[in-house]
Amino acid sequence: MSEGHDGDEGGHHDDHGHDHEESDGHGHDDHDHGHHHHDLDALGASVVTVSSSRSLDDDPAGDAIAAAFEVEGHEVAHRELVPDDFDGVQGTVKRLVERADTDVVVTTGGTGVTPDDVTVEAVRPLFDKELPGFGELFRDLSSEEIGTRVVGTRAVAGVSRGVPVFCLPGSENAATLGAEEIIVPEAPHLAGLARREE
Repeated sequence: MSEGHDGDEGGHHDDHGHDHEESDGHGHDDHDHGHHHHDLDALGASVVTVSSSRSLDDDPAGDAIAAAFEVEGHEVAHRELVPDDFDGVQGTVKRLVERADTDVVVTTGGTGVTPDDVTVEAVRPLFDKELPGFGELFRDLSSEEIGTRVVGTRAVAGVSRGVPVFCLPGSENAATLGAEEIIVPEAPHLAGLARREE
C-alpha cells in the first residue's frame, strides 16, 4: 500500500479537486465515518452470487451481504444467482448497474484461482474507475483470519456507470467481512461521489 493516493499526499480532494475540510478521510473528524453532504442516506443494493453449485435458498454468502445492508437501513433491491460463466457474470453486472433501483452492486464468488473463477475477468472491463484500495484493505483484514492464503484472493472493486461494484470471494466469512467492515460503511459515500455529476 505504498502507492499513496495517486499523488494525493497532502490535502484530500475528490476527483474534481475539491477540498473536504470536514474530514481528512483518516478518522480525524468528530465522528467515525464523517457524513458528507453528497452521501446517500439509503442505498439500493443488488447482490449477485456467482456459483454453479448453490441456489438462492442455499446462499450463506449472499445472505450475509444482504443482512449487512439491511441492518444499516439500506434496501436489497435485487438478488440473483448466476453460474461461473464469463458472459453470464458480465451481462448480469452490466444490467444491474443500469437499474434505477441499484446504487451499489456486490458479487460473491468466482474470485479465486481455479479455471472456472471468472468473476474478476468478467467484471473488471466494466469499470470506468478501479478502486484498488478495496482489494488491498480486504486482503489486509482477511490475512488476520487466513494468513498467507490471502494471496489467492482476488477481490476487486470499481465504479461502473456511476455505480460502485464490489467483487467478494464466495465464502460466508469473506462475504461477511467485506460487507460489514468495508462495503456497507463506505458505499453511501462512494455511491454519492460516483453519481454526483448526474
